[in-house]
Amino acid sequence: MTTTEVTVRLRPDQLEAFHRDGFLALDALTTRTEVESLREVYDRLFERRDGYAEGDQLALSRPDEAGRETLPQILNPEKYAPELADTLARTNALAIARQLLGPLADRAGDHAIMKPPGHGAATPWHQDEAYWSSAHSHSALSVWMPLQEATLDNGCMWFVPGSHDHDVRPHRLVDPEAHALEVAEDVPTTEAVACPIPAGGCTIHHCRTLHYAGPNHSAAPRRAFIMGFQLPPRPLAETRDSPGSARSGAPEHTSRRRARVTVTGQADGGTAISPRATATT
Repeated sequence: MTTTEVTVRLRPDQLEAFHRDGFLALDALTTRTEVESLREVYDRLFERRDGYAEGDQLALSRPDEAGRETLPQILNPEKYAPELADTLARTNALAIARQLLGPLADRAGDHAIMKPPGHGAATPWHQDEAYWSSAHSHSALSVWMPLQEATLDNGCMWFVPGSHDHDVRPHRLVDPEAHALEVAEDVPTTEAVACPIPAGGCTIHHCRTLHYAGPNHSAAPRRAFIMGFQLPPRPLAETRDSPGSARSGAPEHTSRRRARVTVTGQADGGTAISPRATATT
């Protein structure tokens, strides 16, 4: 049970922006001191391969040609680091989730995704709900917090505004040897918005918002800690097809200035971009 007081609340204009666009970004969810502490815990979890034997550490992408992991993920990291259960970041994230989803919103599980330096793989375009029970409709969101600055070069988040207003699209497995899904149809990447944010900031996105994170071309790991929140799922009259319902895990899943970019091909660090800044929060 958390004993930390809430320090972050969304303003009315931020609430409106989330419901309009399906995502939002904040410059600060927690303190610099807590970010440093969380980064130490995060690195320890991946270095010790915590959760691997239990099936909680999964590969979202296949190894590279040298056999190195390219996109490892740890599910439910607080099982292996109980100190993650009571943090300022979690307290603020839950308060934000209840502002956006309503007072019944509660935790829906956390995960950590690491993109190794220089060879971290891209996270493909997808909707989080494609991973979940296909017999239910979900009202949920993810709070994605980087433990270092998230940039275009190391794999910040990208979103398609308004895509949360559509149903769950068809998805397919990216690779039979990995756990990632990708949208099985064209994504309107010309509308994509990149969200570089500081360490300890966050992006918040609805479970149906199309999103992507590029590869890590930088010399340091790209560390992301993701906290999920949801309302009770609602049964569907007809079960939809979903390759994700049989797979475990869910990949990743604005600052004061938000960069809108035109994308040529995939939205990775080497792509041609034409930035057009638009002010948000």
